[in-house]
Parts: sequence; C-alpha cells; structure tokens
Amino acid sequence: MKKFIGAIFIILLLTACGGNDGEESQELEEIQFVLDWTPNTNHTGIYVAQDQGYFEEEGLDVEIIMPGEAGADQLIASGQADFGISYQEGITEARVQDVPIVSIAAIIQHNTSGFASPEDKNITSPKDFEGKKYGGWGAPLEEAVLSSIMQQEDANVEEVEIVNIGDADFFAAVERDVDFAWIYYGWTGIEAELRGTPINMIYLTDYSEKLDYYTPVIATSEDMIENESETVQIFMNAATKGYQFAIDHPEDAADILIEAVPDLDPELVKASQDWLSPRYQDDAEQWGIQELEVWENYAEWMLEHDLLEDPLDAEKAFTNEFLPGEES
Repeated sequence: MKKFIGAIFIILLLTACGGNDGEESQELEEIQFVLDWTPNTNHTGIYVAQDQGYFEEEGLDVEIIMPGEAGADQLIASGQADFGISYQEGITEARVQDVPIVSIAAIIQHNTSGFASPEDKNITSPKDFEGKKYGGWGAPLEEAVLSSIMQQEDANVEEVEIVNIGDADFFAAVERDVDFAWIYYGWTGIEAELRGTPINMIYLTDYSEKLDYYTPVIATSEDMIENESETVQIFMNAATKGYQFAIDHPEDAADILIEAVPDLDPELVKASQDWLSPRYQDDAEQWGIQELEVWENYAEWMLEHDLLEDPLDAEKAFTNEFLPGEES
C-alpha cells in the first residue's frame, strides 16, 4: 500500500513539474503601445482589445503609454515603443527624412478634422479667415492648409494672424485668445454640442480631395516589420477585433474606455463613441485598410506646398499586409 501511494505521489509530482513548464512556455510577450495624446475615442479599439483579452489570446501583454516630450513617432521609429498612434501627415514627412516608421492600419477612413469657431464669430467659409486670429501649434503645415483652402475663395492667408497656442483648451482659447482653431469634430465638436456651444465647422475634405488623408493611424517601425513580423501580425489580429467591437457595440466600447480612464467625461466619451463608431470603417471594405492613392495624393499636395524636400515613396509608407485577411 505504501509503495502504491509513493508511486501516486511521484506521478503527481512529475505532472505538476510538467504543468509548470507549460505555463512558462506560454509567458506573454510584453509590448508597449504609445498614444499620440491623452486617451480618447480614437484609441477605443486598443482599450477594448486589452479589456476583452484579445491581446492576451494572441500571447501579448500590451502596456499603453503616453508619448512624453519625445513624441509617439520618435518612440516608434527608435524602437522605444513597438506600436503607437500616428498620422499620415507625420509619417509622410518622417519617411522623406528617412525615419523608418510605417502605417499598418487607418483608424478612421476619412479625415474628420477641420477649422472650428464659435458661431458668433461668423466664420462660415475660408474667406472669413481674413482679419481673424488662428490658434495653432506652430507647424508649417497649418499655414499651408489655410492658404490652400483660402485660395479657392480668392482669400489671402497673409491676412490671418497665426498664433501658437500649443495644447491649450479649444473653448478657453476661442473665448479669450483666438477666433478659430483646427479640431477633430469627433471629440471637440461633440464636446461643443454637449456644452450647448454652437460652432461653425469648415472641413478640409470639403475643399480638397487631397486633404482626405488618414488621421490617425496605427504605426510601427520597419525593424518590427522585418524582424518581428509575427508579433506585428498577432498584434493587428487583436487590435482589429478591438476596433470591430467598437464599430458593432459603441455603448459597450465607450464603457470600457471610461472604466480604463476614469478621468474622462463619461457623457463626452459616450457621445463621441456614438458619432465615431460608424466612421472607423465608413465606406471601406474592412476596418483599417489604406489605399495607395490616398498616400500619393496627400504627398503630392505636401510637395506642391513646399512641405516636403523630396517626393514620397508611398508604397513603403504603409502596408495592409497585417490586416486579417489581407496580403502584402
């Protein structure tokens, strides 16, 4: 009897040791994902993938981090973050300067940004920018965009006073410092609705097809694509599930973001998510897909407005390779 019990004990011990080995072999791969800004509904799919266990199912432990002074693009390109949020405009400029960053998914299919102003400023067209004060962040791109759409109405950008307000709150800025600013309607425009503050919105896409670029996008580095392609693939498998969940279940997705980031205004998150969810995929055949023509058009526009030193090799700036069901 003692021999029998001893044999059982040895078998159990060996089984336990084998189980531990199995657990060790399934250790999650640690990944850093850097945001472009404070958390908002552009990022919901990432928070959903984290909350619903989509990353874990793919063997990933994803840490969501803030960019700090370096900026998301720099952290991604240098390998200090594996993935992150970027923009077509930033990647276009970066790649012309030989910065190895690549867009792997369009978070939103069409550019939802534009110039916003309080209704009582009576700015209803680019012509009305003349004699007004614009609050921006100090990038040459801003004056070029202003000039481009103003020229279509025979208006002169030299008549606009451009002020650098950095990351100042839009509502405070237009109340005391400037007349109009560049916003994403899906966040700041929705906040204006909730505040009961009527605004006039001049969308870039109403004035130029070339300004209908991908903003924001998910990006990674050339090094990750070349040397860690399997990691890129499984990350995108999970991220795609996250954004598809946000498309199909905006209310639940909003609750997930609110729980993950308690400092956010729940009413704003829910209203923004309701507005944005159908716009993630919009008229594309699937979420995340990018078209070469969109990248070529915007790079051509930037080159025409002296914002690029050289033409962009658009085919290397983005890829659909890692979207589930897509091939390179």
